[in-house]
Amino acid sequence: MLCLLASFAIALPAKAERLKDLASFQGVRDNPLIGYGLMVGLDGSGDQTMQTPFTTQSLNNMLGQLGVTVPAGTNMQLKNVAAVMVTATLPPFARPGQTIDITVSSLGNAKSLRGGTLLMTPLKGADSQVYALAQGNMVVGGAGASANGSKVQINQLSSGRIPAGAIVERGVDSPLGGDGLLMLELNTSDFGTAQLATDAINRSFGLNTAAALDARVIQVTAPARPEERVGFMARLQNIDISPAQAVAKVVINARTGSVVMNQSVRLNDCAVAHGNLSVVINTEPVVSQPNALSGGATVAGQKSQIEISQAGGALQVVRGGALLSDVIKGLNTLGANPQDLVSILQAMKAAGALRAELEII
Repeated sequence: MLCLLASFAIALPAKAERLKDLASFQGVRDNPLIGYGLMVGLDGSGDQTMQTPFTTQSLNNMLGQLGVTVPAGTNMQLKNVAAVMVTATLPPFARPGQTIDITVSSLGNAKSLRGGTLLMTPLKGADSQVYALAQGNMVVGGAGASANGSKVQINQLSSGRIPAGAIVERGVDSPLGGDGLLMLELNTSDFGTAQLATDAINRSFGLNTAAALDARVIQVTAPARPEERVGFMARLQNIDISPAQAVAKVVINARTGSVVMNQSVRLNDCAVAHGNLSVVINTEPVVSQPNALSGGATVAGQKSQIEISQAGGALQVVRGGALLSDVIKGLNTLGANPQDLVSILQAMKAAGALRAELEII
């Protein structure tokens, strides 16, 4: 029975994934938008205008456009107004009249944007054209209070989101298959996955429908009639393929000591000895007081004590493995903390015992 289960498990095919999870159509992309605006209605938690003069300048310009003239030299103390940056993402195929979410972030020294109202703010793209108009009331999921130098705060109060806070005024054309060709881009460059995807497309739609141009781009012949392209692309995205095995990689975060590895990592037998070296320096102030009538002066100095300790690192044998679980078991036998594991993995890579790429972020 065990032999039958083992043979059945070995015969199982690799996990199939939809093509839409592995690739996207060239030209179908998001576009970032940005704008500068004012938020009003704050409960005394707005910008301090002495340190943020651009808030007052922006308010004067806005009032002038609304027909309100502020006398020159007026010192406005604004506590309920804050200058903010508004960011959003324009999705592909967005049309005028649709709404998108926006993120509002304080630009000055406002204490909180809680309960504020964003005034009409044009959102521009990289070409300086206005693609959306933002306006609305923002609710911040946090709270805070301060008094006499003490402060208590829950969550972030200087930024927040406004769902459906902007209306699209201009769409971005995303021509697809206008010349009879579709370019399918893999999320990760891989010659094996590109060939597997090409073969799967040709089996579904006929020979010579798709051709891999390189490790990332697959050229697909689209239907000649435009009304047939949407259905063709929907069928194309739902094709199941089994991607090629990923490149063995170990990612190390040098700032936090985090180590992440994928299932393709392999480890050969090796012997590792790792010891911790620590240096501790303690400095204490010392005051030398002279005897009475000696004519001496009080002298202040410092006395330092230096201790060097090194934890013993016995030579440990790490057994290699062909599975990720075996690699983890082998590394756990060392009993090293994440920071030490970073150095050990680098040494293993240099010795040729670690069969994976090391990427430090």
